Amino acid sequence: MNQHITRTEHSAPVRQFTVLLSPTRRGARLARLLATAHLGNWGIVCEPAAHIVAELATNAAAHGRVPGRDFQLGLTAHRDELLRIEVTDTRDEQLPPTPGTTSAPADDSESGRGLLIVEALADRWGIIIGPVPRKTIWAEIDLVPRPLHRVAETHDPVSHAPAFHDA
Repeated sequence: MNQHITRTEHSAPVRQFTVLLSPTRRGARLARLLATAHLGNWGIVCEPAAHIVAELATNAAAHGRVPGRDFQLGLTAHRDELLRIEVTDTRDEQLPPTPGTTSAPADDSESGRGLLIVEALADRWGIIIGPVPRKTIWAEIDLVPRPLHRVAETHDPVSHAPAFHDA
């Protein structure tokens, strides 16, 4: 007699969500709402992710807008340990500052703080250029805290580049 053991896997190894949205304030607001809803459905409660999506989607609508072209929001959860957020627009000629080079705007400025918020909330973030005419701004959030010694081994706190330590 064959016995089959059935086991339900409660956490999928990788979960993904991708959507195209209009590069407008309404599209940016919808990006945040959809991200929050999908993360909630996956059992991931992550307020920093909602803020990062809102900032990146707003930047795509404000600075990456090309008439007739949408921006894309992508969410990927890896084993409920890492969340990757990607926002892709079609203005590759208009690049934001790179990680670690963002500077604060004037105190009375009404804009210019979005990537500072992303930098403060994300564990890592960066820019991917291409394929033409696209650029993708991505941010990653560790959903499971990493031990401090692992963080120190993998990132230089000043340059945000991988650190290489001689043992």
